[in-house]
Amino acid sequence: MKILFMGTPEFAAVSLEKLAAEFEVAAVISQTDKPKGRGYELLPTPVKVTAQKHGIPVYQPASMRTLESAELVRGLKPDVIVVVAYGKILPLDILSIPPMGCINLHGSLLPKYRGAAPIEWAVINGENKTGLTTMYMAEGMDDGDMIDKVETEIGENETAFELRGRLAVIGADLLAKTLHDLEKGPLPRTPQNHAEATYAPMIKKELGKLDPSKPALEIHNLARGLSPSPSVFFSVGGRRVKLLKTAFIGDMNGTAGTVTIKDGALYLYCGTGAVRLDEICPEGKKPMTGAAYYNGHRFVRVDN
Repeated sequence: MKILFMGTPEFAAVSLEKLAAEFEVAAVISQTDKPKGRGYELLPTPVKVTAQKHGIPVYQPASMRTLESAELVRGLKPDVIVVVAYGKILPLDILSIPPMGCINLHGSLLPKYRGAAPIEWAVINGENKTGLTTMYMAEGMDDGDMIDKVETEIGENETAFELRGRLAVIGADLLAKTLHDLEKGPLPRTPQNHAEATYAPMIKKELGKLDPSKPALEIHNLARGLSPSPSVFFSVGGRRVKLLKTAFIGDMNGTAGTVTIKDGALYLYCGTGAVRLDEICPEGKKPMTGAAYYNGHRFVRVDN
């Protein structure tokens, strides 16, 4: 079974590493290299790095909606296309090329959280479980027939970054299982109930602006979902402070937006309850505990 793998970030690179060890991955398509850092140096995508490590040819078309891209895929003659967090929607003329279909690994229990940021939104919305789904790709966004699923619980203080790392490993195993089953014969296809679909749009930086009048649990979940980037943030003396790790405290109440020190920890009062600021990152500084930051600034309230 000849696989064409399409993916971009570290989440996808974990799956590629697994598949490269167990299958014939003939080629990889990843997004174009992007400039990063102060020097705007072009850096390869994590999937590209993994593919090069295994000697797998890498292609990086700027768009998949061109005749050149379709010809590229046809020329590779894949039996199946496997897509993990590629970041671009594939047109029908690409989806129809491989005789065994196009299979996607998606980071949610479909039909919930279709879209670009399913892991982040599951945490932001306070879900206590999530999972992954393998599915046959269709023209719509994450709306194809499902093949297999796996569930996992979300820890009450687990960040989206931590959860993504766990799901990457779980998902790689699920994807390998799906492909091994495909080698044996046709896979089951379960249509999604579109009436139950929810969406997980791309995360925008402005979502992280702290509103201390909101309930503490809502702020805690938002901080978990946006950590470490773009993060929830507030200001002290005109300087931005990012929240990296918080804890929900339901039995503390005070004036929303004010802070207090108790037992060596810093607490922020919210609309109801409080959040403990376990790890923050002041603008231009390294991460530190909330208490350490408070000791250097002695502020009484945050600016939002």
